[in-house]
This record gives sequence, structure tokens and C-alpha cells, in this order.
Amino acid sequence: MTTVKEGELLWTPTKDFVERSNVTQFLTWLRDRRGLNLADYDALWRWSVTEIEAFWAALWDYFEVQSSTPYRQVVDRRAMGPGVRWFEGSRVNFAEHMLRYEGNVDEPAFYHLSETRPLASLSRRDLGAQVRILATQLRALGVGPGDRVVSYMPNIVETAVAMLATVAIGAVWSSAAPEFGVKTVIERFSQIEPKVLFAADGYRFGGKDFDRLEETRSIIAALPSLKTVVWLPYLRPGVEAPPVPDAVLWRELMDHSPVPGHLFSYERVAHDHPLWVVFSSGTTGLPKAIVHSHVGALMEMMKLAHFHLNLKPGGVIFFYTTTGWVMWNIILAGLLMGSAVVLYDGSPVHPGPDVLWQMAAETGATCFGASPTYIQILERNGIEPGRDFDLSRLESILLGGSPATPENFAWFYDKVKRDLWVTSQSGGTEIASGFVGASPTLPVHAGEIQTRMLGMDVRAWTDDGREVTGEVGELVVTSPFPSMPVYFWNDKADKRYRESYFEVFEGVWRHGDFIKINERGGCYIYGRSDSTLNRYGVRIGTAEIYRAVEQVDGVLDSIIVCCELPGGNFYMPLFVKLKPGRVLDEAMRKAINGKLRLDCSPRHVPDEIHQVPDVPYTLTGKKLEVPLRKILMGWAPEKAASRDAMANPPALDWYIGFADLRKDTAVA
Repeated sequence: MTTVKEGELLWTPTKDFVERSNVTQFLTWLRDRRGLNLADYDALWRWSVTEIEAFWAALWDYFEVQSSTPYRQVVDRRAMGPGVRWFEGSRVNFAEHMLRYEGNVDEPAFYHLSETRPLASLSRRDLGAQVRILATQLRALGVGPGDRVVSYMPNIVETAVAMLATVAIGAVWSSAAPEFGVKTVIERFSQIEPKVLFAADGYRFGGKDFDRLEETRSIIAALPSLKTVVWLPYLRPGVEAPPVPDAVLWRELMDHSPVPGHLFSYERVAHDHPLWVVFSSGTTGLPKAIVHSHVGALMEMMKLAHFHLNLKPGGVIFFYTTTGWVMWNIILAGLLMGSAVVLYDGSPVHPGPDVLWQMAAETGATCFGASPTYIQILERNGIEPGRDFDLSRLESILLGGSPATPENFAWFYDKVKRDLWVTSQSGGTEIASGFVGASPTLPVHAGEIQTRMLGMDVRAWTDDGREVTGEVGELVVTSPFPSMPVYFWNDKADKRYRESYFEVFEGVWRHGDFIKINERGGCYIYGRSDSTLNRYGVRIGTAEIYRAVEQVDGVLDSIIVCCELPGGNFYMPLFVKLKPGRVLDEAMRKAINGKLRLDCSPRHVPDEIHQVPDVPYTLTGKKLEVPLRKILMGWAPEKAASRDAMANPPALDWYIGFADLRKDTAVA
């Protein structure tokens, strides 16, 4: 890989690219419509986080948001915390805005490809028609505003249609990927008591079939609130053998007369009406059931797609994701801008490591997205997309899911094309958007996230709440923004919500990432500062690991951490304390890994398992996950952990010795 220094200038946008960008168009609009002269992106960002009401009101008008009633105020208060109300009085529908480009009837809304289906497209006209039919049938099944509809489906076009139809009638959507184990799905869906389940019979990954019939039966049995199961024979299209006798087949729901657009009514809902429930695992208890509103997600995603992805009508966006990750929700926002969205279900390297680039060429992708880990796979396999494929329409790269390295950036300029807007962006499931990201008006520096996103008052703080520049600190947000969660499901008095983001700094959102913001506003994310595991872009709660591992016969206690390593790699060791007389042998390792794979997912399986004499705890009974992670990443033990705050100080000594043995691979 080409040697490149962090912060090295790699690309500068041409004058034409800047002038055609959505950011420049908005600056012109502000000057002409608002009499506001802002010189550049930096001035625009500063205005967006100081004049919050004016900024979001301008976006409402600029994007021509459709509401049955006018909003009374943009935001009810500047104070951060649960309960901030955005655009109170408005009544909008997220799906209505996703489908309002239906006027371009013959243009593709989706391209879709999987290991079981060849590349195909779905026009905007046909997408609108399918959504209206399915939404009408859901209403006929008794589904109404506020009812929960869940999915155990792959990343295929039917899943997108189901989501849009659910949202169109004001019902609440939630999705789990089919590779999730039964227990993981039940822990999520049981919290929200769904009325309808969409499920597929399985999926294919890496050329191997994964049947999900029995898993679906187990999930259905554990969800007594279900009234309807919609079954899609996807893996075996000719075999209509539903998991329960009264399941409705997908084709039966869709086999109805067209519903003309003028006869279909979207359910426009109040400002705080739930849109979907997404799950982000915490360190204790069940996964957090995070609720976003129609208006909050709509405003945030239009801003993200328009300004930070520079999406336009005629564009084509792809990001490699599954339906169990919020990136699936986010990538569908391309529809809001009139762009087509590429859906792919399968392995990113099957039947060959260049399959995604072939797809990008055939769909005319203008924005290509994947995790930095994927780039390592391409490099190891000697893939040179710019040499082998026609990528003449490609304008930008979206790197997300984990911190991108300078070498990741340089690879695209070496192996794809020189004139390319390579971006790295970072946000979270909690906000269904990004905190820091890109602007098409700014240059690209190696490994650097270009800027803080509009409307995101992001700062780097020390532990004592002091803002720093050019130093690593906690990523905090000091002003409210529309896509803050409305609430967590079943979270009385917002207790868990407050503990998750507002417990460290009163009235300030602390996200749990390490960030450095330099003098020019460029940002670097250095991984998680809390104990949530972030492995190859997927966040995993330690509680999920412990629940599975500690059910294995012979395991008494356990602790797990995930460390970011150079080159975008990760190291996730699991440490287990065994019952007296038990030894960690190969059979037990297989039992632990098998349990994690079955109950959770393959991503939950650790890189290594080590037997330890004890697990370190605080005086208040919490496992020392964050201090242990710091020690393994090279921190001095006295700076990483306070023995005075430990219930069993000697327990730490084993891990210090273990870290010393790994110093050659640790990250300071």
C-alpha cells in the first residue's frame, strides 16, 4: 500500500464540482431568499449551530416539507436532554417524502442484486404502486398508526417495500437481519410487542444457504403479540411452506388491484410520532430500543443526503450493509433526494472479491460505500477497480462503520480514480445520521473526516469538560438536533436514555467516541471511549456476550473488550473465569463460540478466549471494561484504572501482565 502521512492533502475539488454542489446551491438560496451572505462551509456550519432555529426553519422551506398543519415553533428549548420537541404542531409522513419523486416514473428507485437473484431494477412508478398495495393490505389486516411491524428479512427490495408501506400508514417499523440468532431477535422484538412479522425463509451468503424456517418458528412462538405473519419464500421461491399454518404469503398480499395515487392517503402524524425502533446494544441489560420520529429523521436524513453525500436526482448510491444495521435505514434516504439506491444481499467477496465493483459499474453508481475493513480485503486480493471496470460515473466514496486510515484513503486514489471525493463519516444508530462527515466544497486529507456536519454542535472535551483543539477528547454535542431519540421504548422517566448520553456531562450529549478536531475543523475518530464493542463497524453490547457465555457449563464469570488496531483492524479477546476444577480446553472454546454464534451472531465470536483467575470489578459492582480496554491498548495501568475504586484490586494484575506480552501489537 502507498505510504501516506495522516493529514496529507490528497484531493481538492474543482471549481465546477464546488459550484455544482448542493452546499453551494444552498448558500446561494440563503443569500437570495434569506438575505444571508455566508462565505463558505465553515461559516455555514457556525451559523447552523448558533442560529439553530433559523437554520432548521430554512431547511424546512428549502426542502419543501409537506405538512398538513404548520409548525408552531422549530424547537421548544435549547437545553439538551430527552424531551426536546421539534416542529411541534406539524403533521408529516416520512414515506410520503421518500416517494414524492415518483413523478420521474420510469427512473430506477432501486437496483437490487443478491446471491440468489440477478441484478434488476425497480422503477419509481412500480415502487410507488407496490407500496400502496401493501400499505392498503396492512390496513385491511387491522394495522394502524402506532402498531409495530417487524422484519426478519435480508437486504432485498421486498424489505424496503415493507418498510415504506409500514411507515406510510403510521405504523412503527423495526428490522433484524436474518443472520441474527433467535435469542438476539427475541430480545429486540419482545420489547416492542409487534403486531406483524415479515419473514423470509432464509438467505445465501458466500455460496452457502442458511435456512431460517425453524428460527422463524421460534421467534413467532416467543412473540404472543403477533397477529399476522407474512412469509416470503426467498431462498427457495418455489417452496411455499410457511412457519405457521395461518401465515400470509407475500404474493397473496401483493396480488391485488393497483391503488391509484390520488386514492391513497398517507398517514401524516404528529411531531413526536414514532417512525421506527432501532437497537443499539448497551453494556447492561437488553439492547436499547431507540425511537426516532418522522419529522426528526426526515429533517436529519434530508440534510445528510443532500449536503454531506451530495445526492441529486439521477444519482445512484450504494453502501454495503445488512438490514440489522441503521446504515440500511440511512442509505434508503437516497430516495429523498431523487437518487436510486442499490440493495445488495450476500457476501462482498463472492463469487469474487470484485463483485461489488462490477455491480457499481453496471448500476452507474455515483456514490460507493463500505467499511475500511473491506478495503483491506481488496488490497490483499490485488483488486484494482479503476483498471477493471467503467467507473466513469463514480464521484464519491463513503467510508463508514469504523475509523478509516490514511492508507484507506490513498488506496482509492491509487486503485480507483484520481478525481474522487473520498469521505469518511461517523455517527450512530442513536441519531440515524452522522455527527462528523463531508462537504463537497472542501479538500480531502488522508485519514481525516472533513468537517462537523451542519446543525451538529460537536466538540472535543476533556474529562473535566474543557474544550480542546488538536487533542483527543470525548465527542460531545452541546446543542439539540432533530434526530435525537424521541425516547427509548419502555424507558420510564427516560432513565436509560439519560444514563446512556447525559450522565457524564449534565445537559451535554456524550456519545462515547474519542475525537480530535484540528485547527481547520478536520476530525479524527479514534474508536469507542465507553465499553460498547465496535467490531468492523457493528456495535455489540457486552451484555449480549455475557448472557450467552455465562450459560456455558463451567463458566463462572467473563469480561470482553474490543481494541482498534492499526490499519483498521480489531482485537476482541474474551476472558473467562471458570468454576473450580474446570480448564479452558478446546472443547470448552468450541462450546463458548458455538453458543455465541447460535444465540447472537458470528460477529459476536471473539478473536481469542483466555482463562483468567478473576474478573475485575468496581466497588459498585461494574466490570472494569473501559479500564481493561485502555490497558490492552497501551495505557499506563495507573492512568487507566483506580485501584481504590476496585472491589478486587489484585484481579487487575493478570491483565497487566497479559498486556505486557502484547505490547508489540498494542496501540498507544
